Amino acid sequence: MREPNAKVTVIGGGLAGSEAAYYLASHGIQTTLVEMKPKKFTPAHESEGYGELVCSNSLKSNDPYSNACGLLKEEMRLLGSLVIEAADKTKVPAGAALAVDREKFSAYITQKLRSCANLTLKTEEVLSLPDPKEGEYAIVATGPLTSELLSKDILKKLGGELHFYDASAPIVSADSIDTSCAFTGDRYGKGTGDYINCPMTKEEYYAFVDELLKAERAMLHEFEKGEIFEGCMPIEVMASRGRDTLRYGTLKPVGLFGEDGKRPFAVLQLRKETESGETYNLVGFQTNLKFSEQKRVFSMIPALKNAEFLRYGVMHRNTFLNSPCVLNRNFSFKNNKRLFFAGQLTGVEGYVESASSGLTAAIAIADKILGREPLALGDDTVTGALQTHVSTPNKDFQPMNANYGILTPLGVRIRDKKERYRALSERALQAVKTALETQKQRTTKESKE
Repeated sequence: MREPNAKVTVIGGGLAGSEAAYYLASHGIQTTLVEMKPKKFTPAHESEGYGELVCSNSLKSNDPYSNACGLLKEEMRLLGSLVIEAADKTKVPAGAALAVDREKFSAYITQKLRSCANLTLKTEEVLSLPDPKEGEYAIVATGPLTSELLSKDILKKLGGELHFYDASAPIVSADSIDTSCAFTGDRYGKGTGDYINCPMTKEEYYAFVDELLKAERAMLHEFEKGEIFEGCMPIEVMASRGRDTLRYGTLKPVGLFGEDGKRPFAVLQLRKETESGETYNLVGFQTNLKFSEQKRVFSMIPALKNAEFLRYGVMHRNTFLNSPCVLNRNFSFKNNKRLFFAGQLTGVEGYVESASSGLTAAIAIADKILGREPLALGDDTVTGALQTHVSTPNKDFQPMNANYGILTPLGVRIRDKKERYRALSERALQAVKTALETQKQRTTKESKE
């Protein structure tokens, strides 16, 4: 049954909130997006715009047939995602990854929201969890850095407090990179030479690791609890697992060859932060070292010996709910199905995953308000599998990135990993298309009846 006069309030103007508010409003639903910026900022936010990226400027792989995050992006394109549209419009060269000019990305989303009919933008800090009644819906998408008062109220009413630590990497100016000690190129030749590669010899690598392990960290006592998310591991913590760990991870030279045609012992990759290429991000160098130590240790890499650090890496605590205990599969609250949650607060991890949850929640609400057949996405899609992750009982619940491991197995054994991933992706994209077509047909049939 349609609810023609229903209104929706979305709290939080990050990726999930912006995604949700735009989807709802663009489908003719009266929506209010409440964001506390610029009246108040979290420790990680700086700009006044919506959809601000606070860590990396990369949304990871853009290949829908070999990478689960790339597949999720393609699913979201089919579902009408504003965030992926903005990323496609503001992308910067990054090989097989979808990286964006973060300022243009936020500006694109902000402009689309401001010009969207049926959408009211409101600047205000929300201090308590909403309790929507008949004719109302609400989505809480305040992110992992939810303001203190609202966070306390949410955790008090939903129970439990879970958190982990997240980190961002430093940014350096392009003209301070010593290109005589570097070479351009993408891993395995994928892309158009978008990365600056900073090689290290065996001696340089081990000297770097030794100093990295000795470097002074900020808030070291907090990390002794072991609450660091594996998907955003600080470089110094990773190095502590073994002197060669970085050479098989962040600094792996596989697929990269210098001008002499040889593979270096270890390589740091630098990725453009802006379309103009004036600034570069140290890929995978999330860190919690003190700023002075970042300058000292990272400058040991030959290409960065004179680097100007425009932003140092930082670490902050991310909070997420014990979602399996309190959320339904469509991200609604079990005790009030008119209240939804979205974004990293729910236990999905990553820019794209966060936006996807906002889109999922918005679609579920739109289905109810517009009287549509509910969109049914199963675990053969990344979108559906993430829904299952946040709603399935799990005593060790932790944040989840998009990955092929959460999808329903194919049912046939394919030994070659590339072929298996392609088969999983093709099945997922067809499932999304089928679900959308089925919804359309059933909704049309019911309206005629």
